[in-house]
Amino acid sequence: MGEPGDGDDPGRDAARREPLADRPLSRPHADRMPADHPHDAQILRAHEEALRAGADSYVDPPTGLVVLTAGYLARRGFCCESGCRHCPYLA
Repeated sequence: MGEPGDGDDPGRDAARREPLADRPLSRPHADRMPADHPHDAQILRAHEEALRAGADSYVDPPTGLVVLTAGYLARRGFCCESGCRHCPYLA
C-alpha cells in the first residue's frame, strides 16, 4: 500500500489534478529525452507499444529498467517531481 498522495488512490488525489502539456503522450519532453538520443527509435517504439496495450510501464530497451508510460502518469493526475522520462505535465 502506498503513502498518501502517491497516486495509488485516484479519488484521494483528485484535488491534485494538473493539466497535461500540449504535446502527444507518445513524445517525451526534449528535456527528458532529446530527439537525437542514441536509442530514440527503440525507446519510442517500446513506449508506443505499451501505450497501445494500455500498460503502465515498459522495459527500457537499452538499460532493462522499468519506465512508466505517459498514459499511466496522465491517469495519476499530477507530476511527482521524480524526473520521469514520459512526464505528461512537463511543458
